[in-house]
Amino acid sequence: MCTHHQMRRRVLTGIAMGIGILALPRFSLASDPAVPSGHGGPSVTPDQAMQWLKEGNQRFLNGTPERPNLTPQRIAETFHHGQHPFATIISCSDSRVPVEHIFDRGIGDLFVIRVAGNVADTDEIGTTEYGAGHLLTPLILVLGHTRCGAVTAVVKGDKVGGSIPKLVDNIIPAVNRSKTKGLAGDSLISDAIRENIHQSIHDLSVNSEELKHLLHEGKVKIAGAIYHVEDGTIEWL
Repeated sequence: MCTHHQMRRRVLTGIAMGIGILALPRFSLASDPAVPSGHGGPSVTPDQAMQWLKEGNQRFLNGTPERPNLTPQRIAETFHHGQHPFATIISCSDSRVPVEHIFDRGIGDLFVIRVAGNVADTDEIGTTEYGAGHLLTPLILVLGHTRCGAVTAVVKGDKVGGSIPKLVDNIIPAVNRSKTKGLAGDSLISDAIRENIHQSIHDLSVNSEELKHLLHEGKVKIAGAIYHVEDGTIEWL
């Protein structure tokens, strides 16, 4: 049973917490100057989202990143108002491809799915459905990169163990298409990296009824790009 002193402390604590919550600033989704108006949600078009990614990569390349949405205020905003990313990105897990950095974005901007070889299998498709269907990201980007180890291993027929064969089997059709072009060496690997991006786009658009529906209604767009680890540029497919 609470004493009078304990009850008084609890009441005062509750009042203080309530004041603290009321005192939190109300940030709009465009509170950061680097975030365009209408950031996230159904009001953003796929072309707008693509343009923001291109602009961010250009700032990254120019050495003039704005590093938006990395403040305590942004943390509070996304905690109280939820996340509203403007793009879902399937990227390779390669440590040379730090997705938010190369697009000069911050907390709550991008819904990133990282997996070796940027493949689109069951887990990746389900996560993409969440991003596009629940978080309403208008753009899905499959981001491959040069010197991809997963694609290279499939091209060379490297022996891999554990669960890796089941992971990279999605890449095999892409490699087979590249091999039919009569390519060899680095040219074969480069082409297979490109084909693998197209393979993931195909897998997303064919193996997901939800994404098919969103694509048909024009609510989402799927695009592909290659990040060049040698110089930081992005080649848009």
